[in-house]
Amino acid sequence: MNVILSQDVPKLGKAGDVVKVKDGFARNFLIPGKLGMIATAGNLKRVEQDKSRRILLESKQEQEAQELAKKLANVSCTIMVEVNDLDRLYGSVTEVDIAKTLEAEGYTVDKKAIVIEKPIEELGIYEIGVTLHPKVTGKIRLWVTKK
Repeated sequence: MNVILSQDVPKLGKAGDVVKVKDGFARNFLIPGKLGMIATAGNLKRVEQDKSRRILLESKQEQEAQELAKKLANVSCTIMVEVNDLDRLYGSVTEVDIAKTLEAEGYTVDKKAIVIEKPIEELGIYEIGVTLHPKVTGKIRLWVTKK
């Protein structure tokens, strides 16, 4: 039986793919679980329309992410922290701290999108990556200073 996948199914295919599976697998697992639908002419046409709509939406999101990345390239954030006698931080600067600082600057960025290569445990200037889209990564400059 030919089935159009509605969602990504591991080891079978991605959403929108037409795959040939056994009848029982389709009737008992894919179709009741809303993972796929029978490949008819109407369903194939609807999937093609959904694909084109999804491609347009994704390209729009990518353009918006590129614009935000250009804006973030000019952003310079400062985080003031407590330090000891040797100018070492008590703890470290985390993604949450950076997200709060960016929000204070007027940019809403999810903490999971912030990429810190190694823990920030010293004073200084750092280049921090921000994943805005799977294809777009922005950079911000972070100044860590003592109070």
